[in-house]
This record gives sequence, structure tokens and C-alpha cells, in this order.
Amino acid sequence: MAVQDHFSGHASVYAGARPHYPAELFDYLASLCGSKETAWDCACGNGQASLGLANHFQSVIASDASIEQLLQAQRHPAIHFVQGEAENHFLADASVDLVCVAQALHWFEVEKFFQVASTVLKPGGVIAAWSYRFTRIGAAVDKLVDYLYELVLGLYWPAERKLIENAYSDLEFPFSELAAPEFEMEKSWTLEELLPYLEPWSALQRYVKANEKHPLTELVSEFRIAWGDDEHRKVIWPLSLRIGKVQQ
Repeated sequence: MAVQDHFSGHASVYAGARPHYPAELFDYLASLCGSKETAWDCACGNGQASLGLANHFQSVIASDASIEQLLQAQRHPAIHFVQGEAENHFLADASVDLVCVAQALHWFEVEKFFQVASTVLKPGGVIAAWSYRFTRIGAAVDKLVDYLYELVLGLYWPAERKLIENAYSDLEFPFSELAAPEFEMEKSWTLEELLPYLEPWSALQRYVKANEKHPLTELVSEFRIAWGDDEHRKVIWPLSLRIGKVQQ
């Protein structure tokens, strides 16, 4: 089955608005690996996680089904970009030290992907999948983001989005699972930086196509009131992380 592509049509907007994963996350994942030769960033999108992995691994295979997303990715000598679907077995058996899936596992045929990951990981290799739902800024702004997400766009989210809302806890995880520390992304943003982050939400794009109007247009004035007088505010995205190892 072909991978569902919810992002290629607005890949440049998506690349510019996404927050960056904390360096501590990649420090931790690398510390779990006995060898640091090869990492696979599966469904790498615009390559944000790939860059973090490149600081720790000799080689990073960054794959994505969307060529548009790959074209937006920043280049690095250790990163090798490959167009391919997560469920395709295009890497050698027992060749990978770490498999990462950042904000993408919910789009996969998960059972097939886990079989591939189990095969390409070295004995004792590590798999990590993480997600985040949306921002936490402050009560008034959060209420508006929640309203947009749940009530305005609720019918336009793909069913797979429920997996993120449940922090992937509903998925059977066929690895020796490790307790995951807490990580979060953090930015100092103005409202003019928050709104472009909301813009490429797949449900928002779907809403615009279906209704020929933009839901943020009607909410901008309310966002400005909720934002308050401070130009910059701290924006936090808590990460939900599942980590496991294959048997030695």
C-alpha cells in the first residue's frame, strides 16, 4: 500500500515552520547504541532529525516517500537521502545501529515497518519513535489552539492522528522496551511565528480546500488578544517517546 502523503503540497511551508528537536534527545539515543556507524531516519521529511543524528553517527540514511520533502532538506556530508517508503526493505540485514521515526509512525503500515526495522537493526540495535501533539504556551492561547484543533478541524484530521493523541500507547511494540526520559522542544516565538506553524497542518489545508475559506482568518484577532502584550512567548512541545532494542 502506498504511503499517505499529507505534506508534499506545502513542503516548503512545512519545513520552515517546524520546531527543532532538542540536542539532548540525540545525545541520549546515541548513548544507547553500542556502535555508532549507521542510523536510519525513516520518513525523515525535511531532515530535522537527520541533522541531529549526523552529530553522532558516521552515516545517516534519511528516507522519505516524498521527493518534495527531501528537496527541502538541508544537506550534510554524513546524510544520504533516499526516496522510499518505510515498509520497503532497502537496507542490508543487521546493518543499522539506530532506527528513528520522528512524528511519522502513525502514517505507516506499522506491523510491516516493525518487521523491516527488526531485520535491518544489528543485534542490540535501538529503535525510537516519537511524536508531539501541539504547543503549550499559556492558558488563553492554548484554549484557542485546542479550539482550532478539535472543534474547527476535528473532522478533517486523518484517523491515524488518534495514535499521536494517545502518544503511540495503542501500538503493539515488538521490542524490548526501555523507559523513556522526558524531552520537549522549546522556542521563543512571536505570534507571527506561531501562525505559520499552524498553517501547514494537514487538517487545516484540507479544511481550506473543502470550504474555500481559511479558519485562521476568523481567529487572528482572538489570537492577538490571547497573546497579550509580550512580543515573545515561550512555546513548548512535550515529546512522547517509545524506545526499544532488538535482542542481542
